[in-house]
Amino acid sequence: MLKRIIHLSIAHRWAVLAVVVLLGGLGVWNFQRLPIDATPDITNVQVQINTEATGYSPLEAEQRVTYPVETAIAGLPGLQYTRSVSRYGLSQVTVVFEDGTDIYFARQQVNERLQNVRSQLPPGLEPQLGPISTGLGEIFMYVVEAEEGARKPDGTPYTSEDLRTLQDWVVRPQLRNTKGVTEVNTIGGFVRQYHVTPWPERLSALGLTLADVVAALEKNNSNLGAGYVERYGEQLLLRSPGQAAGIEDLRGIIVANRNGVPVRVADVADVVMGEELRTGAATENGKEIVLGTVFMLMGENSREVAQATASQLEIAGRALPAGVTAKPIYDRTELVDRTIETVEKNLLEGALLVVVVLFLLLGNIRAAIITAMVIPLAMLLTITGMVTNRVSGNLMSLGALDFGLIVDGAVIIVENCLRRFAEAQHQMGRLLTRDERFTLAEDATVEVIKPSIFGVIIITLVYVPIFALSGVEGKMFHPMAFTVVLALTAALLLSLTFVPAAVALFVTGKVSEKESPIMRGARSVYQPLLDHALRLRTFVVAGAVTLVAIAGFAATRMGSEFIPNLDEGDIALHALRIPGTSLSQAIEMQTALESSIKQMPEVERVVAKIGTADIATDPMPPSVADTYVLLKDRKEWPDPNKPKAQVVSELETIVRKIPGNNYEFTQPIQMRFNELISGVRSDVAIKVFGDDTDQLMALGDEIEGLVNGIEGAQDAKVEQVTGLPVLQITPDRTALARLGLNVSDLQSVVGASFGGADAGAIFEGDRRFDVVVRLPEVQRRDVDAIGRLRIPLPERAGEMRGFVPLQEVAKIELSIGANQISRENGKRRVVITANVRGRDLGSFVTELQRRVGEEVEVPAGYWVEYGGTFEQLISGAQRLALVVPVALLMIVGLLYALFRSARDALVVFSGVPLAMTGGVAALMIRDLPLSISAGVGFIALSGVAVLNGVVMLTFIRSLRDRGMTLDEAIREGALARLRPVLMTALVASLGFIPMAFNVGAGAEVQRPLATVVIGGIISSTALTLLVLPALYRLVQRRRPEAMGNNPTSTLTPQEVTG
Repeated sequence: MLKRIIHLSIAHRWAVLAVVVLLGGLGVWNFQRLPIDATPDITNVQVQINTEATGYSPLEAEQRVTYPVETAIAGLPGLQYTRSVSRYGLSQVTVVFEDGTDIYFARQQVNERLQNVRSQLPPGLEPQLGPISTGLGEIFMYVVEAEEGARKPDGTPYTSEDLRTLQDWVVRPQLRNTKGVTEVNTIGGFVRQYHVTPWPERLSALGLTLADVVAALEKNNSNLGAGYVERYGEQLLLRSPGQAAGIEDLRGIIVANRNGVPVRVADVADVVMGEELRTGAATENGKEIVLGTVFMLMGENSREVAQATASQLEIAGRALPAGVTAKPIYDRTELVDRTIETVEKNLLEGALLVVVVLFLLLGNIRAAIITAMVIPLAMLLTITGMVTNRVSGNLMSLGALDFGLIVDGAVIIVENCLRRFAEAQHQMGRLLTRDERFTLAEDATVEVIKPSIFGVIIITLVYVPIFALSGVEGKMFHPMAFTVVLALTAALLLSLTFVPAAVALFVTGKVSEKESPIMRGARSVYQPLLDHALRLRTFVVAGAVTLVAIAGFAATRMGSEFIPNLDEGDIALHALRIPGTSLSQAIEMQTALESSIKQMPEVERVVAKIGTADIATDPMPPSVADTYVLLKDRKEWPDPNKPKAQVVSELETIVRKIPGNNYEFTQPIQMRFNELISGVRSDVAIKVFGDDTDQLMALGDEIEGLVNGIEGAQDAKVEQVTGLPVLQITPDRTALARLGLNVSDLQSVVGASFGGADAGAIFEGDRRFDVVVRLPEVQRRDVDAIGRLRIPLPERAGEMRGFVPLQEVAKIELSIGANQISRENGKRRVVITANVRGRDLGSFVTELQRRVGEEVEVPAGYWVEYGGTFEQLISGAQRLALVVPVALLMIVGLLYALFRSARDALVVFSGVPLAMTGGVAALMIRDLPLSISAGVGFIALSGVAVLNGVVMLTFIRSLRDRGMTLDEAIREGALARLRPVLMTALVASLGFIPMAFNVGAGAEVQRPLATVVIGGIISSTALTLLVLPALYRLVQRRRPEAMGNNPTSTLTPQEVTG
């Protein structure tokens, strides 16, 4: 069949070329449609349930909201686990589903269960589902700010309340309509409200209460439609507008009537434009700002959505008043473009090196061009496949493509065609005719197509284990295995059709059989080495076995990590302050911090989110801030070669001098990655489960002390579970009973006085602002005066209402309460987190687990679990440990099918462990730990190593079939196959050189992979050329006779190469 395909390709060569050109054109068209991203999105399928429970303490939020919601969610189809956090005024439950669950199905299921649980929740609480976004969905941030000296039409400067109003009603609505955007979250500034602030002494003088004011406002601020009436055949709609239009209308509303005199709102209260009680703020370069974060819809492409958002923001900015601007400060496109630039540069440089090598070693420019053409054509076919299968072009999917591997098959075919053309011309003493050339091209291709196809199938096979990875590591590496297999398949098809057709058509004229100077040099060095290796074969093989043993031992001593961290170019700083720090105090501390950081010459700007945004996708108390340190382009640094680690340590030195703060250093996406993977933002999390918060805290503190004593631990801390200051007003039931009051009478007055009571809304066109009744700000802030708050007594007929001070009917005390309560799978937990620096993750976790097991006594009913990114390392390694041996067995099986001899199959397979020695050595020389990236490198390497062995052994066997003696066949075969072996090795390793030494964005992730392949190919080539002939000679020494009539050989006498 293969012969038939090759024959037809040469016979219909123009048709083949036309089809190839058409497919190339399709690839170019698809290239413009290929979605581009920085890394694959590894988010698990999760649904967030946020419930705002105003005024609820963490314990109450857990009891009344979190627990019922968790119980309702239990048992959903496809549910993997739940985790939750209960904070002051907020309950958040995260429901994680198995991979592959449709997000809309998951949300539908959660919604149905929430309908059932609503009746069990306290009245007025509405659980809301978080946006349909992934953890990496925060792709764009922008600020709305006023320029220096900008003024409103009335001449006053813009306040943060004005900027927030413009963000909420001008910018945000336009951005939310952008394709691919699911939500725009706002933090910072103040939401505008109309505040009615009654003075208690005026109210009590008139016998009125806050409830009377709220009721009056509600009754006097509404429109009513009353159907219609008919008159003379005409229909008239009846309307009674009573909506208050602004401050003056609110002031004029009548609250009561005293002795015929109306008491208006203005008589007992001030009506002003006020600010909400906010839960979060944002700062930039030491000043407060309004910050918008755009969330991308799950499954969209971050680059396209970020670009669309940026252009929409420009349009929205035109609608803002003069002097106010909306400008982007974080755009995922920049990281994506930088990363893709790295990948493009690697691919282009790799392709260039491959072409140069082909030309130097083949010595024929046309042949080199035909071979090199396979690279762009295979790439374009791969892109078509990626677009069809919705695989985005990113660091992982394009990062592992090695053009050397892609052209291997073509190299072998072209090299053999050239050799046969030269031999035929030499024998005939003339140029070949067209038909002779076609026949010869067909024969030469058929000769080597079998080993070539086997080589590609073997390389494809070794990528199969990667498809067995699941979860996070699966999502990370599947795109890579998919594209490599696709590219190799495309290259195989081209080798079968395009290459023979092009060689037959274009390689005309005299083909020189003279070797290029480089090959002559290589042969002169190789020949004596080969003779020595064959003479001292036992020592050579023993030496190789020793090398493998040493490499195996060294590999067990090496560190390990999941994936090297992608350097995003920016730094994220998680700033922690004492629980209970007020928002205004946190802002002061943050501005001081930012002013210090801004002094670093490498820093472009510092942006921070303090506390929780409007939509609580990331609930934080006011004492915690996410600070983004955005760095300038390296070209603008005083020293462009300064390593980023040094910048981080300088930054650390600066911030440690500022008192009252504690820090954790990471990167914007990495912080989210870690959080998605394990629910924490650090590399390692030690989770302690149990029931009693105090006992959990004690265990947490003990483990934290232990973690700090382990080498490599950084930023170790226990989550802040307690320490929230609470001013507790406990009703005295006996005193209340004496006065005929209920507990709710007291609570409603306290709630309205300090938290505020909603009393309708004021509409301004599309915009709507709440009307809130609460005490004047002066009295709200006077904590000592709380005891004097007047509680109204029940009304008695004909008498003026009386009041009692709060301190008479309640006990007021300051206590320290729970700060937050975390749960996982329905059980309380405390987390101790740590980052690991200057040491690999694997050995750190091993030491940590050993020491916790030995030194920490865990009481009955409590247990310890470990989480963080290393979980992926372990699950990936366990999965690979099962699948890799299976793939290697399949390779042995294929080799047996090719050679029909178990001995020969094993001789070729010996190239795999020999290649590993170089990979391990290269990693150790460059001081890189073992990671899943390096593991993938080893997988690719075993394919290349086997291919080289197949090429050489096939040829040696074909020479023996012709009747040569064993020694002659080995020597001749090894020398004759020097060129293809060197070429396949050189092109494969040179294709990876740019990747191994590049320093662009994303280079860290590709470096281990490329390092392994280059080191391995160097060792595997040396060993194929020297050890394989020696080993074959040793294995065959009992059968030195010629193999002419050997039934184990199934190769045709002309199978001259491989």
